[in-house]
Amino acid sequence: MTMAPHTIPLSWTRERIKKDQIDRYLENGQDFIQDSEIWKKIHEVGEPNLGQVREILEKSLAIQVLTPEDLAVLIRVKDPEALQEMQEAALKIKEKVYDNRIVTFAPLYMGNYCVNNCAYCGFRHENLKAKRRVLSMDEIRKETEILTGKIGHKRIIAVYGEHPVTGIDYILQSMKTIYEVKMPTKHGYGNIRRINVNAAPMSIEELVRLRDGGLGTYQVFQETYHHETYAKLHPKGTLKSDYRWRLYAMHRAMEAGIDDVGIGVLFGLYDWRFEVMALLYHAIHLEAKMGIGPHTVSFPRMEPALNSEYAEHSPHKVSDEDFRKIILLIRLAIPYTGMIITARETAQMRRDAIGLGITQTDASTKIGIGSYSEEGTGQETERQQFMLGDTRSLDELVNDFAEMGHITSFCTAGYRCGRTGKCIMDLLRSGQEGKFCKLNAVLTFQEWLDDFAAPATREVGLRVLEKELEEIRIRNPQGFPVFYQFLERVRKGERDLFL
Repeated sequence: MTMAPHTIPLSWTRERIKKDQIDRYLENGQDFIQDSEIWKKIHEVGEPNLGQVREILEKSLAIQVLTPEDLAVLIRVKDPEALQEMQEAALKIKEKVYDNRIVTFAPLYMGNYCVNNCAYCGFRHENLKAKRRVLSMDEIRKETEILTGKIGHKRIIAVYGEHPVTGIDYILQSMKTIYEVKMPTKHGYGNIRRINVNAAPMSIEELVRLRDGGLGTYQVFQETYHHETYAKLHPKGTLKSDYRWRLYAMHRAMEAGIDDVGIGVLFGLYDWRFEVMALLYHAIHLEAKMGIGPHTVSFPRMEPALNSEYAEHSPHKVSDEDFRKIILLIRLAIPYTGMIITARETAQMRRDAIGLGITQTDASTKIGIGSYSEEGTGQETERQQFMLGDTRSLDELVNDFAEMGHITSFCTAGYRCGRTGKCIMDLLRSGQEGKFCKLNAVLTFQEWLDDFAAPATREVGLRVLEKELEEIRIRNPQGFPVFYQFLERVRKGERDLFL
């Protein structure tokens, strides 16, 4: 589809933000992010001792959400022994809640038209160097055929810019198109079983439609929670300049009946200590007011973008050392949540992150519009939002994870069985979801190994699978016979089986 990128109907822009769907959540006219309060908590903490740290870690290990005061203490930790204990606790939490599974997905960018002018983004409206494009339904089908028939993905994150050409009608049509694709593989078929959506904030009315269209998780990242920095980077007069419309996007989603929501920050826009604290405030407020915390937390780190001085020269760039600590702190502060690291990071950073509590990552990633199905398309600054740090294939990542002793999960069963929202949160907090999902993770891993794995990856994958089977046999002797019957059916070519 083609459209002049500067063609934006004024009527569409005027109708986007519904003030009553902001005001209903405010308290005494204020939002729940109070910048001075966050900085006060960070600065009033003294030098933490090991005893303090251990007391806080006991809360995390019990899968209790930390208080802002607790997190402020952990932010200040520099002692190597205390940091080591924090890392050990983070890994224990991840294994308790999610077991040794790593979930993979692929991002699918639908278009790069946008009405906003974010200073750090290559897709911003006034960036005339960007090559603008929106995928047609036929092009979306071709992209999906590659993802499902050649690579083996079962879930995607569909990414949409804020523009009338990629509004709610387009989103719903594209989701329907993706779900319809079913591709033959070596022994069965491949298809997308869960579509998560990263899109602009929507009204409750639109979110109801999105829910009914087969949505998985709805993602909206605040980018930065710091009010002054937010205003500076999102010019006045643009839709994105309304801080509170974005801040309460997840509240509206939950009011619309969307169980699973994903929050996040673009680290590098402002001081990372403030942003980590604000993510915790967001999680606490969602749970207090809406009854459910975030299903996932993402923490992309700012990367170079086409024609963006701020992305190149931000005063708040995050070092690798601080980035590792960010991951650690989020796992400890919001212990039940899924944590997503993306291909913005290098292969080594993603390996490190697995040991800090990460549960999800993308693979075989291409973020140029139409790049999966168009031969020879590598990274091109003119057609993608930012540059990637890790472009390894899904097969390479599965191999890498298996060598580390992790199983790659392609499972989407829980979502289709109704284990979403509060139900899944209760299971996660109790440590039951990780054990339950192991069965379905093994089934999907066997399916992927049979249909897509290179010989070397299949070999190392089957070794990990045997260890998983033995663990299931020991931990669940009564349920093992039924589970094993399902596994044998998968080995014979049946697909999309789950318990």
